[in-house]
Amino acid sequence: MIATADTPMNANEKIHAKTVITAHANADFDALAAMVAASKLYPGATLVFPGSQEKSLRNFFIQSTTYLFNFKAFKDIDPDDVELLVVVDTRQRSRIPQVRPLLDKPGLRIHLYDHHPDTDDDLKAEMSVVKDWGSTTAIIVAEMRTRGITLNAEEATLLGLGIYEDTGSFGFNSTTPHDFEAAGWLKGQGMDIEVISDLLSHELSAEQITHLGELLQNAATYDIHGVDVVITELSTDRFVPDFALLVHKLMDMENIRVVIALGRMGDRIHVVARSKHPDVSVGQICTSLGGGGHAAAASATVKDRTLAEVRDDLFALLYSHINPQIVIESLMSRPPVVIEDDRAMNEAVELMTRYGLKDVPVVASGTMRCVGIMGHQTADKALSHGLGKLGLSEYMSRKFETVESGTDLYRVMEIILGKRQRMLPVMDGETLVGVITRTDLMNMLIDEPARIPDSLLPERRRERNIASLVNSRLPQKMIDFLKVAGELGQDMGWEVYAVGGFVRDILLARPNFDLDLVVEGDAIAYARRLARQLGGRVKAHVKFKTAVVILDDQRVDVATARLEYYEYPAALPTVELSSIKMDLYRRDFTINALALRINPGRFGQLVDFFGAEQDMKNKAIRVLHSLSFVEDPTRILRAIRFERRFEFQIGGQTLRLIKNALSLDLFSKLSGTRIMHELQLIMAEENPLACLNRMQELGIMEAIHPLLKLSADRVQVLMELGKVNNWYKLLYLEPRVVPWKLYLLGLTMGIKRDQIGQVTSRLRFTTKEEREFLQLRDMIGDALMRLMSWREDKSRLSRLSAILRPIPLEGVLFLMARSRKEHIRRGISQYLTRLRDVTIDVSGTDLQEMGLAPGPAYSAILVRVLEAKIDGRAQTREDQLRLAKRLGRALSRTCKEGDGS
Repeated sequence: MIATADTPMNANEKIHAKTVITAHANADFDALAAMVAASKLYPGATLVFPGSQEKSLRNFFIQSTTYLFNFKAFKDIDPDDVELLVVVDTRQRSRIPQVRPLLDKPGLRIHLYDHHPDTDDDLKAEMSVVKDWGSTTAIIVAEMRTRGITLNAEEATLLGLGIYEDTGSFGFNSTTPHDFEAAGWLKGQGMDIEVISDLLSHELSAEQITHLGELLQNAATYDIHGVDVVITELSTDRFVPDFALLVHKLMDMENIRVVIALGRMGDRIHVVARSKHPDVSVGQICTSLGGGGHAAAASATVKDRTLAEVRDDLFALLYSHINPQIVIESLMSRPPVVIEDDRAMNEAVELMTRYGLKDVPVVASGTMRCVGIMGHQTADKALSHGLGKLGLSEYMSRKFETVESGTDLYRVMEIILGKRQRMLPVMDGETLVGVITRTDLMNMLIDEPARIPDSLLPERRRERNIASLVNSRLPQKMIDFLKVAGELGQDMGWEVYAVGGFVRDILLARPNFDLDLVVEGDAIAYARRLARQLGGRVKAHVKFKTAVVILDDQRVDVATARLEYYEYPAALPTVELSSIKMDLYRRDFTINALALRINPGRFGQLVDFFGAEQDMKNKAIRVLHSLSFVEDPTRILRAIRFERRFEFQIGGQTLRLIKNALSLDLFSKLSGTRIMHELQLIMAEENPLACLNRMQELGIMEAIHPLLKLSADRVQVLMELGKVNNWYKLLYLEPRVVPWKLYLLGLTMGIKRDQIGQVTSRLRFTTKEEREFLQLRDMIGDALMRLMSWREDKSRLSRLSAILRPIPLEGVLFLMARSRKEHIRRGISQYLTRLRDVTIDVSGTDLQEMGLAPGPAYSAILVRVLEAKIDGRAQTREDQLRLAKRLGRALSRTCKEGDGS
């Protein structure tokens, strides 16, 4: 039996192939033919077929080619044996996923044969044969002729099929004399033209005729800079085999020179493009869409985009590629209005107001080197916070794109529309020569609105559906709740979203059931309806237009979509009604500015206005605007908490804004209550010491209070506290540790008793909290002294228990971390795991039945009995009763003797 791509070998029978030949995914006849042709140049090579979506090609391959040539499935090959990889009809790494495990193999040699244009994704190869011919097969045939290789009729026909298809039976303008020469030589080798004609022009089925009719009906012709381009589309939930054949038929029937067909098939958009026009390279178009091809024929498959979004991007690509002479020199304003980086914020506001600018480029003093962009909105907000005299370099945006004057139109649209950069500096080397604003671009495009991709517009919600992630990463009970909540919103006529960290953690595959909902409507009315429906209750906050729905096992925060603004630095927010976009914009970081639609019909659609997904991919913590920390300095602590929790990195611009906020001493304006709340959250993290070290590195600990500066001793104890806390958590014992109480003991270690009040006062402890914390510190100090004299081999365990039993759990764990003596740590471990919960089997009732008069003696006797049980001297109830009687009699004698004297 011949092993084919559809006939897997025994799992233990791996093929030992030194040379592997493959082509691009979704192979066409040229790819298949080029693979077979290459096998003549590399005798004994193993061919790995990448799969095809064309029905005729798949049938031909299964019925004929597998029996003639050495095709295998990659899973049947031992990759360790492969020394040489030969790739035909592509050079792009992303287009050969079937052999991806080989691509990073050290020492792998690669040979390439291709006729497509260069791309940034091209593989590096030991040998690369690339020619601008009509087909890759023709390139390899030329090499075969040079080596004197001959073919049989079946082989010649297969290779001819590849050339005929990729040149459109020699009808494409990309056809070269070399393709004719190759076909002529193949004819001499026995190529059967009738077989090729039958394969390329077979009769259409009834279903195919229906789809062709849909393509004809939807076809529209667009004049794009003097070139007629036909764009058509179809939409179906099932895959359409031979889609490329239908496009070819359409092109022939209507005598079309350039046609691009978009087919929505299930959750993917398939793009097939054909061109006979010398000025239109559909290969470049499809490459930009993530596919590939050559000037005359190309294709792409797009995931996670709608048909409308792909269509709009297609128009933008066509306008930029067909008319490359439109460059930004014709769009930019020159000379640019600039401001130097040593000027103040109020000067920037004055300048932008005078010229009616929304943004102004910032240049290095005395030069035209662009170092930043200052936005009018940011500068105005700075003035409202009393920061007008600050240097604008503190708050200008340093993360921006620039272009050279010869850049094409699509790149400009990609930056201004796609990346939402409203002003684009135009450079000549390092010299700023002009600017293009969003208004300039829109004015130029106003006569051609079709060329603007809606998916690039900032007003358009960049949405993809992540329902599959929701269903796989949340428990069914949570999914059911979201659907109920969404259906209620639909009934009330409002959009409802899950927002913030809940959505972020779905994407990061982290458990988080702390659900926040935002309603584009009245959140309080919605919450009351939801509570009634689910049998819960509501706590409403009318001032903030929010509510909490309290169910048996869950609390859900519900908010009205709103915009918060701050009247002065570090103030609590004032609330205004607004849309979901503005509600997300008020949040701290991009990774938390996410929303998930839960209304029926749109359930699972992700709303990401600010590039959160990209920041998560880049592992970056980034604020949404440059005054974020001025408005709320506690966001600095949250930035550090998220950075360490997710092992991300605070972005450069965001880090600079943190340092600037600290230089303005904004922490002094924060209430101790808010700081303490953030500290409690940090200390509840899995690795709070990492956060505290980062705070120390940035000078935040001293900004909170100078006495909290981390010393080497404190860091060491905090490290040990982390270890003992993790150890205790793994015991699953009660009570649970209150993390902030534990770590605050470490943070305040070494602070004198008469100074500790400064810290507790800054953190706004209540009188009770301060009293309890001071008592705990005193108890720890006393216990430390008493533990110094406890010896494991000489002292009783009951004595250790007596020292530790009055101390709250956090204090005991601190003693364990603080002690450097192993026997004391071992003893404390024994106390926590065994001794702490020891109880005795006798009570005051038993003592009363013995005839002892109630009084202080009861307590003394029961303590002695407990000590005896801990030390192993009174394990049973009978032993304990006997001991209690002896102690009672001894106590009675003592009392009588005392009376007698």
